[in-house]
Amino acid sequence: MRVLVTGAAGRLGRAVSAELADRGVPVTALVVGDVEDVGALRVGRVVVGDARDPEVVADALRGVDAVIHLAALASPEVAAPEVVFATNTQATFVVLNEAGRAGVRRAVVASSLSVTGLPFARSTPRPQPAHLPFDTALPLLIEDPYALSKQVDEATAAMMHRRHGMTAVALRLPFLGDPERLAAHAARLAADPALGASEVWSYLDLRDAARACVLGLTAPAVTGAPVLFVAAPDTLMAAPTADLLAAHLPDVPRRAEFPGRTVPIDLAPGRALLGFTARYPYPVAGLDPPDSGRLVGPPESPRPNPNPLSQERHP
Repeated sequence: MRVLVTGAAGRLGRAVSAELADRGVPVTALVVGDVEDVGALRVGRVVVGDARDPEVVADALRGVDAVIHLAALASPEVAAPEVVFATNTQATFVVLNEAGRAGVRRAVVASSLSVTGLPFARSTPRPQPAHLPFDTALPLLIEDPYALSKQVDEATAAMMHRRHGMTAVALRLPFLGDPERLAAHAARLAADPALGASEVWSYLDLRDAARACVLGLTAPAVTGAPVLFVAAPDTLMAAPTADLLAAHLPDVPRRAEFPGRTVPIDLAPGRALLGFTARYPYPVAGLDPPDSGRLVGPPESPRPNPNPLSQERHP
């Protein structure tokens, strides 16, 4: 199997490429600009070009059996609203459509917990979820172009499944980071817990996010175009989840209990379909032992990626 990773030079893209390399899977990376340290990507082939360009994508798909599509503008604030929406939705359409035309039968698309509409909502009073835990039945309260683009991306994945017969998993990812980035985010939330209410204080280590993406390609139970929340099973907060909800989301109906620091997100579908459980919990100061940020369970044996490296540019 050879995998095309779009957005491979980004934070998650690098982690996904490393995860695939550790499994001995050849990777083609599609990046939007020159990468200074190409070797750090641990991929066999680098294609430089725009994921919205069908010719670029078709070239990147040569010899590819599966796709992990990560290329996107990752916030409603990084460009004009129409640019964020158009860029993300066009890239997803082009990548999946060209993949289907090329005979690719397995794809993963990075959606976001932000598709709920809550993290970037600006209306007053701030909207609240219809119920807890977050699940795919939760009504979307979208006010921003990024969340809207992710809703369209999920619909595009479903359409491409029907059009081409590929499986197309959309992963609703929470705040992602390496241990240093998670520590900074945890400090912000500890200082002002209200900041995390719209994302129910969720997070996921980049290494776990990368593994979830790969499982979306390899898990035998996956069919169709499922939409799945994936996150760490706990929150980034020291306070019990019940106390956080009582303080910040007191009027939201609860369909389950959340003992200890349990994250109020339904992670069961991801466990059932992907076999995914986070292995890298973030160690909350004063609560977790010093080594709790390490791998939970036995690590998989890394295997070298023997593929020669090339970098190709498209105008």
